[in-house]
Amino acid sequence: MELWFPLSSAASNAIGSVPSAQTRNRIRFYSRGLPMGIRCSDILPSRIQKGGAVMKRVILWCTLLMLGVWAWTVPGAQAAGEGGTLVWGRGGDSVTLDLAQATDGESIKAGIQVLENLVIFGKDSMDVEPQLAESWTVSPDGLTWTFQLRKGVLFHDGTPFNAQAVYDSLARILDKNHPFYNYGKWKYLSLSLEQVSEIKIIDDYKIALITKKPYAPLLNNLALWLCPILSPKAMAEHKDQIGLHPVGTGPFKFVSWIKDDQIVLERNDAYWGGKPKLQKIVLKSIPEPSARLMALQSRTIDIADDLDPDSIALVKKNPNLSVIERPSVNIGYIALNTEKPALKDPRVRQAISHAIDKDTLIKTIFQGLAIPAKNPFPPSIWGYNDKIQPYEYSPDKAKKLLAEAKFPADTELELWAMPVSRAYMPEPVKTAELIQAYLAEVGIKTRIVRQEWGTYLNKVSNGEYDMCMFGWLGGNADPDNFLYGLLSADTAKTPGAANVSLWKNAEFTELCLKAQKTFDKAERTKFYLKAQEIFHAEAPWVPLAHSTMVRCFNKKLHDVPLRPNGLNSFQMVWKEQ
Repeated sequence: MELWFPLSSAASNAIGSVPSAQTRNRIRFYSRGLPMGIRCSDILPSRIQKGGAVMKRVILWCTLLMLGVWAWTVPGAQAAGEGGTLVWGRGGDSVTLDLAQATDGESIKAGIQVLENLVIFGKDSMDVEPQLAESWTVSPDGLTWTFQLRKGVLFHDGTPFNAQAVYDSLARILDKNHPFYNYGKWKYLSLSLEQVSEIKIIDDYKIALITKKPYAPLLNNLALWLCPILSPKAMAEHKDQIGLHPVGTGPFKFVSWIKDDQIVLERNDAYWGGKPKLQKIVLKSIPEPSARLMALQSRTIDIADDLDPDSIALVKKNPNLSVIERPSVNIGYIALNTEKPALKDPRVRQAISHAIDKDTLIKTIFQGLAIPAKNPFPPSIWGYNDKIQPYEYSPDKAKKLLAEAKFPADTELELWAMPVSRAYMPEPVKTAELIQAYLAEVGIKTRIVRQEWGTYLNKVSNGEYDMCMFGWLGGNADPDNFLYGLLSADTAKTPGAANVSLWKNAEFTELCLKAQKTFDKAERTKFYLKAQEIFHAEAPWVPLAHSTMVRCFNKKLHDVPLRPNGLNSFQMVWKEQ
C-alpha cells in the first residue's frame, strides 16, 4: 500500500525547498497500519552527499512525514479535540433544571446543555435558527405558525421526539387542564406564550401554534430557554420534580446534582447534531468571585463566570487564560416605585436621573466594561432610539426639578441594594453607596436596605420598596422583551409584577401591543421609537448601564461560544488533553 502526503505550506517553509515530484514523499508501509520503515534512498537523488544542506532539508522533510504517518496509524489514537472534562465555575447553584420554571441565569446555563427548543439563537448572535424544528411557516393572516419537526431524534431516555412531545411540553405551560401543567409564578414566563390559543398536532412530525392575534415576537420567544421540549415519559414519571431529573434531547445528559456544590453532565453520544467533543461538564458553585479567579488561575476550573472588573483585568494579563467580550443585551437600572407618593411626580424621577453621574459609575464600578444607558434596552438591539438625549449629570437641574415638584426636604427614601452581583450590577453595595452620595448632594435622603435574594425578588415584584437596583438580560433580543415585558401596564400587576416600577401608561402599552401585531420590522420600529420617548419623559427607571458580556476561560479550551445574552450550548467546545 502506498500513501502520498502533500506538505502544508508551513512545513515546506520550515524545511526549505522540497524534493522534486519524482523524488518526493513516497512512504511504504504494511497495510496493518504501523510504519515498518521509511526508505529515504527511494527519494534521494544519487548526487546528494551526506552532510550537505540539501541532505539536511530532506531528512527533516522525511521526519515530518514519518511523524504524520505515525499519528495517523497508531491504533486507538484519540481524535483531535475529543474527550476531557470541562469544569465550569459559577457564582451560585441552579434553582431548577426545568427551564420552563427558571428565572435565574445559573439554572439556564446548566439546563440549555440538556434541553432543547423548537428554534434557537445562533452560536454568536441572536438570529433565530432551526433546532428541533427544521423549518417553519406563518399563515398570511399571521395567526398560524406551522413547524416541520426533525426526524430520528431521541430523548436521553430513549423516547422518540415527535409532535406529541412538543404538544405536552408546551401545553403544560399554557393549559391548566393538562396533566403536566406546571409553570412558574413570575408573570413573564406565561406572558411569553400567552398569545398562543391552540396547539394542533398535524402529523407525527408537524405541529401548529395558533395565536389569538398576530404576534410578531412569538418566534423569538420560542427560542427562549423557557420553552424547552422534555421527554413525556420523564414528565409523567417525575411530575413537579422534573426540575431535578431533566430529560431532553440536548448534547449532554443529566447525571447528578449535589445542591450548592456541583451538577454533572455527560456526553450524549447519540446526539442528533453530532457527538459532542467534551466527555463531561461539571458545573461548580463557587460563590466568591476571588475564589473563582484563583481556581481559574490554578487551572482547577476551566471557565469562571461573573468575575468583577478587577479580576477580568488580571485574567487578560495571564498568558494561560483567554477573555471573550461581546456587546450585551442587558441593562442595569434603578427602578422607581411610581405608586409611592414621593415618587409619583415625573419631575422627581427626572431629578433623580440628573443627580447620578453615570460616566463616573462606568469608570469606577464597571472599570470601562459597560456603556451608559439612556433607554430601556441596549443599542445592540434593533429599534433603539438613539435620538433621545440622555439625562445629563447636573445637580443644579436636579435641585430645580425637586423644587418645582415641591419635594419635601424631610423625606427619606429606601434604596434597596441587590444582594448578589450580576454583569449589569457587578458591585451592588458600592453602587448603592455611590448613588446615595449623589442623591444626598441634591437633597434626597436615602437609607440603603439589603435583603436575602429570594426575599428581595419577592418583595420587589410586589412593590414593597421605594427605589431598587434591578436588571434584565434580554434573552430574545427583541424590544418587546424589555418594553412590553418590563414596562407595560399589563405586567404591572401584583403580586409578581415583572414591571416592578408599577408604572402604568396607556399610550405606551398600546404602542407595545400594536408592535406585537405587526410583522413589518420597519413599522414595529416606529412604535418602539415612540414608546422609548414616552419612557424617557416619564422616567420610571434610572437606566444605569449596559455591561459588556465577558467570558474568562483556560486557553486549553477551544471553540468557546458567547452569545450577546451569554447563554450557549457547549456542544462544539473541546479541550486540549
